[in-house]
Amino acid sequence: MAAYDVHCAKVLGRTEPRTGIAPFMNLVAQVMSVEPYASAKRVFWIVDNGSSHRGQKAADRLAAAFPNAVMVHTPIHASWLNQVEIYFSVVQRKVVSPNDFTDLGEVRDRLRAFEDRYNATAQPFQWRFTTSDLDGLLARLDRHTADHHEEASVALAA
Repeated sequence: MAAYDVHCAKVLGRTEPRTGIAPFMNLVAQVMSVEPYASAKRVFWIVDNGSSHRGQKAADRLAAAFPNAVMVHTPIHASWLNQVEIYFSVVQRKVVSPNDFTDLGEVRDRLRAFEDRYNATAQPFQWRFTTSDLDGLLARLDRHTADHHEEASVALAA
């Protein structure tokens, strides 16, 4: 598991034997106990819709434990919007593939070593997708949807 500070490209990771609510909250506690997060006015936790942090109950649990923490869910099927997913993609390619570990301790050690190296050299991701790009994408989707509905109505009339 990992949290990714988008401002400074710092990864704060931990390994747990299982996933779930308690391991996720352990990660949150680890992060929220150190500066600058402990004293920040607000810390936004951008999460996908995984079972350990899905829905309003998860947001309420987070806010109850850490009043300055705000949970923000990415849209379903859009976890690529969450920058930690980019980090996980790098980890998948550079750390855990091929899967030739002899035990879980070796996996943990390799993940920790990579996190240290990453934190020493990483720079924040430079997003190239602009609001103009988004407007263009939405316009193309609208055209596609309109074309699809027109084709469907023609097909039904035939």
